[in-house]
Amino acid sequence: MTVRIDATDKKILAELQRDAGQSLDEIARQVGSSKTPVWNRIRKLRDAGVVGRQTMILDAEELGFEACFFVLIRTSEHEASWQAKFLKALQERPEVQEAHRLAGDIDYILKVRVKNARAYDKFYQALISEVRVHNVTALLSMEEIKSTTLLPLDQIEVE
Repeated sequence: MTVRIDATDKKILAELQRDAGQSLDEIARQVGSSKTPVWNRIRKLRDAGVVGRQTMILDAEELGFEACFFVLIRTSEHEASWQAKFLKALQERPEVQEAHRLAGDIDYILKVRVKNARAYDKFYQALISEVRVHNVTALLSMEEIKSTTLLPLDQIEVE
């Protein structure tokens, strides 16, 4: 970490993680400071890359995206050109919420959110028509037990 984080910064980060839509006045009140110093600290954290873009978390099921698949991909292709084509295919598909390159037997894991199994099959058929893969295993999540974007800030040592 290149930026120094103190106890006040840590409190601000916790508030931003909890609800980035709250007012600057509310954040200042929660951390025991005033508005201008809090704004300056947020700007410093943003400039340092600690704080990124603000988004809203939407309820996938309420919007009809009831199926979440974890897709395990093995490939026998490891050339840069294949990887670039694969990454482009993933970037162009909004169904892919997360993609990770792994160590071990599985090369990639994707988190894919779709309306139903038919929509997943459409996604799958489109992906394999664009990029050659050795093996694909799709696992349907039966129940989301925990999902969070919150980082364990208590593990950050303050300066």
